[in-house]
Amino acid sequence: MLTELKKKVYNANIDIYKRGLVIFTWGNVSGIDREKGIIAIKPSGVDYDTLKPEDIVLIKLDGQVVEGEYHPSTDTNTHLVLYNKLKNVEGIVHTHSVYSTIFAQAHKPIPCLGTTHADHFYGEIPVTKMMTDDEIGGDYETETGDLIVRTFKEKGLNPDDIPAVLVASHGPFVWGTSVEKAVYNAVTLEEVAKMAFYTSLLNSEIEGIKQTLLDKHYLRKHGKDSYYGQQGIGEKEK
Repeated sequence: MLTELKKKVYNANIDIYKRGLVIFTWGNVSGIDREKGIIAIKPSGVDYDTLKPEDIVLIKLDGQVVEGEYHPSTDTNTHLVLYNKLKNVEGIVHTHSVYSTIFAQAHKPIPCLGTTHADHFYGEIPVTKMMTDDEIGGDYETETGDLIVRTFKEKGLNPDDIPAVLVASHGPFVWGTSVEKAVYNAVTLEEVAKMAFYTSLLNSEIEGIKQTLLDKHYLRKHGKDSYYGQQGIGEKEK
């Protein structure tokens, strides 16, 4: 059942491990088949060194397990909220990668200081408010997802343009239009977090990138009139 999706999610989990975004069992990747309403996600507490494609758990959007020997990730309900509320999301990555988590623990957004960041995220990476005691003591993982969605709504941000968030005192959640794109965004997030961390050490008074430069770099790759890459090659011959 949905063997290809399970394989993609397995490969993505191994990818974030090999790229150093996670150690031990500190993270998870999921993907969704929107047509069937099925999510594939890493099982809880299974070490990356022993993880196999058949270990990936399949669940419905309501959280019901439909295939899998193991319990799904403890962060499953957070993933479910994001899939249910953010309709363009096809893959989600959660890690405790060092530099992104430093910003999350400091309750600081990752500022957009240069064009590397601007090429991938349309502005600073937001950080959520700290969860209340009631939220922590309740359905914690669902509350985490609701907090992420609420953060984007309250800040007037588009989760398609900024496919990442820092959960205060916790770490990053990143998403994409495919499982592979979610991993790409997670790797990119960690790199720009590292750059922002050291840039701020060198110049504590540095200001964010100019809006015009942010617009140019983001929109030339992601805007309706984007011209980055090789799109259009061969069209003249058609």
